Amino acid sequence: MKILVTGGAGFIGSHLVDRLIKENHKVVVIDNLSTGTKKNLNPKAKFYKLDIRSPKISDVFKKEKPETVFHLAAQIDLRKSVEDPIEDAKINILGSLNIIQNFIRVLSPNRSHRFASKIIFASTGGAIYGDADIIPTPETYPEMPVSPYGIEKLVFDKYLNYYYKVFGLSYVSLRLSNVYGPRQNSKGEAGVIAIFCDKMLNSKETTINGDGKQTRDFVYINDVVEANILALKKNKIGVFNIGTANETSINTIFRKIRKLADLNCKEIHIPEKPGEQKRSCLDFKKAKKELGCQPKYNLDRGLKETVEWFRNKLAS
Repeated sequence: MKILVTGGAGFIGSHLVDRLIKENHKVVVIDNLSTGTKKNLNPKAKFYKLDIRSPKISDVFKKEKPETVFHLAAQIDLRKSVEDPIEDAKINILGSLNIIQNFIRVLSPNRSHRFASKIIFASTGGAIYGDADIIPTPETYPEMPVSPYGIEKLVFDKYLNYYYKVFGLSYVSLRLSNVYGPRQNSKGEAGVIAIFCDKMLNSKETTINGDGKQTRDFVYINDVVEANILALKKNKIGVFNIGTANETSINTIFRKIRKLADLNCKEIHIPEKPGEQKRSCLDFKKAKKELGCQPKYNLDRGLKETVEWFRNKLAS
């Protein structure tokens, strides 16, 4: 089928595009290259350099008429969302609405085809639930985001349900935990593993916020791509957590990467950032039951491949 991927030149998006093309889908990519790069782009994908807020998005939908949309484009830096929530909302809410409105316009109004077209959204887990009392946290836990970024993702989750109920547009919202792996932007994204790899291998001072005991649920990029593919293939609707249900402290991540990189980096702690979550870990039982989604990469395997990629990038 013909599939449109927003953010297809970015970290997660480019891996997804590669997989879709491998499975013989025709892929169209929209990306403004603010954090993604042309190096990530699969040459077999048709590329439009556009911001998701652009009025020209309508021309792309009219011309390409995609059957499915993977919506990954977003402003994902939580700190930027706090600094400028209005601009952030313009991207993550209004930009997302621009995508879905144009998708609706090119779809057949025939309700009997409600499963023929689908939008699959890259949402967030930890930022939506906040510091939860239940760990691992299920989808049924009250959604209490404490950042504009988390609020925006939750808002679009609700819009997706609206478009499903009113227009019959099928959707899956994947609430991702902390994704890591090759191609992650160590400069512009909030990916601590990518940041540590980049700084350690470049012999730069590597710092840890606070005491480093804060925990996250780190899920490898290949498992996230697989979750997206399963969301495409299964006739399921709704919100699904995608993670590993395993908590790992930032201190542990630092020490594992230091060992894999075979470097003697000093562990330097700086003051914690105000409002930073203490714990975040997702229950993925629903995704396992309904989508058949099961993480295949443990942390050690994923970190080994990630460190090797950053080392090779530095050598090239």
